[in-house]
Amino acid sequence: MGWTKQQIIEQAFAELGLAARVFDLEDEELEDALRRLDTMMGTWEARGIRLGYPVPSSPDDSDLDDDSNLPAGAVETVYLNLAVRIAPGYGKAVRIESRMAASDGYDALERVAAMPRQQQLRSIPAGAGNRWCRPFTPVPDDSPLQVDEAGNLDLQE
Repeated sequence: MGWTKQQIIEQAFAELGLAARVFDLEDEELEDALRRLDTMMGTWEARGIRLGYPVPSSPDDSDLDDDSNLPAGAVETVYLNLAVRIAPGYGKAVRIESRMAASDGYDALERVAAMPRQQQLRSIPAGAGNRWCRPFTPVPDDSPLQVDEAGNLDLQE
C-alpha cells in the first residue's frame, strides 16, 4: 500500500511547520485540505497529468484513509504543491526551496505527460527519400510461414 491521502496532507502541513506532533490538526482542517488535494489532482488530471490518483466526483466521495495510488516519484511534488496551496489560509509562507522543488516537480510531471515513455511506434518513419508518399513504412507481416502439402515453403500469397 502506498501513501494515504491523510499522510500526504499531514506532510504538507509539516512542510509549513504545522506538524501534527506540535500542532493538533482539527477534523475540519483535514477535510478542507482533502478537498484542496482532490481539486488540485482533478485539475492536474484535466491538464493531462494522470498519476492514478482517485479523483472523486463529489467531495463526499473522498476519504482520508483512501490510498492515493501515487507513484513514489510523484509524492513529494504533490505534497509540496498542496503546501503551497494551503499556506495562505494559515498565514504561513512557504520556503523558497520548497516552492522551487514544487515547481520543478510539477514541470517534470508535465514533461512526462507530454511525451510518455511507453509510447512506441509500430513501424519506422519513412524519411526524406520516401517514394510511397506515406509517412510510415508498412507494418511488417509477422504471420507464420506457409507450407504446401509436400512441406515446401509456399511463397505465393
